[in-house]
This record gives sequence, C-alpha cells and structure tokens, in this order.
Amino acid sequence: MHYQISTGAHVMAREKTKRKDLRRALEHQAAGMGAYRAWNVDRAVEELQAAVDLDPDNPDHQLALAQALARSGDYDHALRVLAEFIRLEPDSDVTERFEQLFSSGMDDVEHVLTDRMTEADVPVEEIGAALQMWLEYRVAHGRGSLVIQKPRAWAAALDYVVRKVNLRPVERSDIAHLYGVSESALRDRHDDLVETLDIMPCDYRYFAGEKNPLDKLVEAAQLLEELEARFREA
Repeated sequence: MHYQISTGAHVMAREKTKRKDLRRALEHQAAGMGAYRAWNVDRAVEELQAAVDLDPDNPDHQLALAQALARSGDYDHALRVLAEFIRLEPDSDVTERFEQLFSSGMDDVEHVLTDRMTEADVPVEEIGAALQMWLEYRVAHGRGSLVIQKPRAWAAALDYVVRKVNLRPVERSDIAHLYGVSESALRDRHDDLVETLDIMPCDYRYFAGEKNPLDKLVEAAQLLEELEARFREA
C-alpha cells in the first residue's frame, strides 16, 4: 500500500511539473514572438528555443523558432526545425509548402525569377538575395494561407523589392512589363513582401553591395551615444 501511495504521489508530481513546463513554454513563446516583432532577433531565438526545449511536441513552438531563425539568416537551422514541425504535423495545411523548401529543384517562382533577372543582367548576388527573400517569406508566412497562382507576379515583386533595396534605379512599370504582369498585381505582392518581412531600405539581409549606406547611420548613432555619455560625465 505504501508503494502504491508513493507511486501515485510521484505521478502527480510529474504531472504538476509537466503543466508548469507547458506554462513556461507558452511564456517563452510570447516573449520570443514579441522580440521577433521588435527585431531583437537573438533574444527571439533564445526565448523560442527555450519554449521548444520545454515543450518539444508543440508544433507552434517549432514553427515560431523556424521563423526567428530564418530572420536571423540561419536558414540551415530553420529548415531542420521545419522538418521537426512537419514530423509533428504531417497533415497540416502548410506542410506541402514547407516540404517544397527541401526540394533540390526550383519552384515556378524561382524559375521565372532567375530567368528574367539573368536576362536583365542583374548581378548574381542580387539574384541570390531575391531567392533568399522568397525562402524567408514562405517561412515567415507561418500558418497563413499562401496560394501561388501567379508565379510571374511573385517573381516580379521579388525582383522589384531587391532592386529597390540595392538602390538600383527602377520603375514599377518596367518590372511589370519585364514579367508580363499588371502593375497592381506587382504592387500588391510588393506590399505583402515588405510588410511580412519588415523590409527596410538597404536591408542588410538583401543588400548585395560591398558598402551598405546603413553602416554610416550605425556609426553615427554609436558616435552620438559616445558623445552623449561623455557630455553627461560629472
């Protein structure tokens, strides 16, 4: 009888610990996604990894971690985490989209994108940046529905955004003509890419030049901080 009571108490203790871990995991996920939206990427990865460690069977934690890793540029790790998400949710509505990321071949968007950008003599580094943007977008889109009905329009938008990020003179009408799509279709997808990925001018993720103008802003901000610190010294 004593053994049965002890066993029952042990089971209850384990269940209590499990509930506590699940609660802490949700807190880490909330903190991680807050950091993700605030562009504190290192903290986002740290918090979301903690959520996964505490509750590894929760696919939402895996997906959130993959999004943060993709934003950090660690695509290999992001894909490994997505593979775990697929294992946990093999019948998810978004599983097919994520499975395509593991394909050795290019999808329809990537085919059109590389053909047109090569035809337009865009540097290979910028073509690579556009492909990187497409990978990150599909991860960042999370559980949202994403039906690629017009690959040329998506390719046009990726090309257009990358050229703008890299400060290349470009007209929306010219890109629309190059890809044979309407300007409105191009604009809609451009806006979606920029909003979902929170893209900024000269964005470090997609800027292919040797010297990024943002470096000067960072240096200026650091200098100002140093000057203010000296000014406030007693």
